[in-house]
Amino acid sequence: MGEATRIVIIGGGPGGYVAGIRAAQRGADVTVVEKDLLGGTCLNRGCIPTKALLGSVEALHKARAGAEFGFSVAGEIAPDFTRMMERKNEISKTLRDGIHALFKKNKVKLVEGRGRLAGPGKVEVTTAAGTETLMADKIIIATGSEPARLPFFDFEQPTVLTSTSALELTAVPQSLLIIGAGVIGCEFASVFSELGTKITMVEMMPQMLPLEDKRLAKQFQGIFKKKGIEVLLKTKVEGIAEYGADHITANVEGGRQITAEKMLVSIGRQPNTRDIGLETVGVETDGRGYIVVNDRLETNVENVYAIGDVNGGILLAHVASYEGLVAVENCLGGNVRRDLRVVPSCIYTMPEIASVGLNEDQARDEGYEPVTGTFRLGASGKALAIGEAQGYVQIVADSKTDKVLGANMMGPHVTDLIHEIAVAVRNNLTVKDIGDTIHAHPTIGEALMEAAHDVHGESVHVAG
Repeated sequence: MGEATRIVIIGGGPGGYVAGIRAAQRGADVTVVEKDLLGGTCLNRGCIPTKALLGSVEALHKARAGAEFGFSVAGEIAPDFTRMMERKNEISKTLRDGIHALFKKNKVKLVEGRGRLAGPGKVEVTTAAGTETLMADKIIIATGSEPARLPFFDFEQPTVLTSTSALELTAVPQSLLIIGAGVIGCEFASVFSELGTKITMVEMMPQMLPLEDKRLAKQFQGIFKKKGIEVLLKTKVEGIAEYGADHITANVEGGRQITAEKMLVSIGRQPNTRDIGLETVGVETDGRGYIVVNDRLETNVENVYAIGDVNGGILLAHVASYEGLVAVENCLGGNVRRDLRVVPSCIYTMPEIASVGLNEDQARDEGYEPVTGTFRLGASGKALAIGEAQGYVQIVADSKTDKVLGANMMGPHVTDLIHEIAVAVRNNLTVKDIGDTIHAHPTIGEALMEAAHDVHGESVHVAG
């Protein structure tokens, strides 16, 4: 039996750490290089911290609605922001400790330091103790991304926030200007509006959540309006009029000025490809700085792979993890192709939003003759019982074949429900397959069955 394949992974986020554990399970000699905290942006500065805060404000929201549910709470129901932030950090640490334990169990070596390509099969790591060179048969780059920064904003100012610094606030801002009404901006708006912050959002596109179904986005904007959140669409920020010590004033199109205590810039992300030695070995990047890969996740340099945000595919943690598994199989002699045709999109707002596959307009653009079925949660016994009847489920199908093409949904737990549709799309199942499957009652999940029946005009619970 020959020597184990030496794999060095630069980056310990959801792509890198998953790749490391799988490679070790496959018998490789694995080293993961991480300059900061295991779990990367997702676990420490993104997915998990924001969901922890949303968990806190959702509990706060329910407590405030006690009268509706038949109970009262003595004393004032007020947020303890310090405790919320402590809880967020505790959850991240628990999960981070779990990854360390998995590394130990699977004999994955962790080197804490900044890694960079130093030549064919070489990764140089700068650590607190100095510099060391790791030799590798295969290298996987998993350095992720960071919040994108517009050049005309001064991010050194304490009033200007990124998604990272917003998670480090020590007090709830009285007012917040959010630049960008995409996923990140909307999630932070859901958190801080519940905490009493007056929020204004500025979005240059004609709809919120530009990648989602336009009808869903319009309905969601109405929900935000009822919360007191002002959303300005088709509007650009023209510049900053004043950086104050405790406020910021922005000039927006139309001659309006908006003043807020803080400004959150959430206009997307950019790849962490600087100073990681790409030019040393000649790894190709595109015009935006993302690493170019093929469908086996190979770069143009032999034995060097790139996974997750850094390759500019779909910038989601679950895609990074999936790509980590694909890259490992190929590092070890396999021939697995990346398949991103079916990737669930989940937005953790109040209410939640989820989608997968094609919406109605996209299906029509791709040459299908789409038909939809919809079930509104106002008719769901479970949704009414838990006091979250706002939203709906819509399934999109091909009228010729009955094949499920996708779905979009808004409401409680839809980020969990979306996977039934993902399985259906990936396996070419029909609407009848979903509709004929017995769904438990009362659940939110039976809304999928009802929407499937509605595609054929046969839902017994859809009125008119």
